[in-house]
Amino acid sequence: MTLSPIRDRSIQRAALAAILVAAAVGRGCLWRRESPQQTTVAAASDLQFALDDILGGFRRAHPSADIRVVYGSSGNFYTQIRGGAPFDLYLSADIEYPRRLAREGLAQPESLFTYAVGRIVVWVPAGSPLDLDRLGMGALEAPAVRHVAIANPEHAPYGRAAVAAMRSTGVYDRVAGKLVLGENVAQTLQFVESGAAEVGIVALSLALAPPVRGHGRYWEVPPDAYPEIDQGGAILAHARRSRLALDLRNYLASAAARTRLKQFGFLPPPERD
Repeated sequence: MTLSPIRDRSIQRAALAAILVAAAVGRGCLWRRESPQQTTVAAASDLQFALDDILGGFRRAHPSADIRVVYGSSGNFYTQIRGGAPFDLYLSADIEYPRRLAREGLAQPESLFTYAVGRIVVWVPAGSPLDLDRLGMGALEAPAVRHVAIANPEHAPYGRAAVAAMRSTGVYDRVAGKLVLGENVAQTLQFVESGAAEVGIVALSLALAPPVRGHGRYWEVPPDAYPEIDQGGAILAHARRSRLALDLRNYLASAAARTRLKQFGFLPPPERD
């Protein structure tokens, strides 16, 4: 069986996440590394391709940097970090999670930053008969659609945005019985790619990613249909001595990184930050 690009990456990174969490629990304390040229990043899954692209530029300026990125659900990472997971930099799809960690003493308050605003789309495979341009959110109600994939709203910000959009457009009650929940927004896309769902609500950044772009079609959900997805991050408290984590955080806040994020469909962060 051939795995899709997203599924293959997700499996590898889920395995790395499990190893990191197990290491923290097994040692009973937060792991500190000796080398300032190593850092581990917990990143929201909607960043999967955009961040990989951005890190190419960062690594050219820091050729000795060893950056390990694990992609997954922002809410799950929040729980893991509170349990001692040894990440250095946390990039969430919801700025509120890093803010909570800062209030709890688990993230450096001065490092908090908003790096982008996310957007959601209704996505179908390229061969789908659904006319997204005509139907919009109504595509979720089509008789041919038996399953609608969204990220789990319990811990995934993109899942909460999907539910809000369905409610504000009046389709939620009619499609609630069709919903299948992905662990994160990348897995949500996998469900549609694999045929487990006929349509999904996913991050625009994933729909625009080169490995995905030619395999599907999307309709952008109007931004006023759901609360703004302010995506932000912070350096974790135990990484205070990590210069590399600070350099990476600053690079992600730079104009160069934001230009790349824009190419993946992200909006610039609000001026209030």
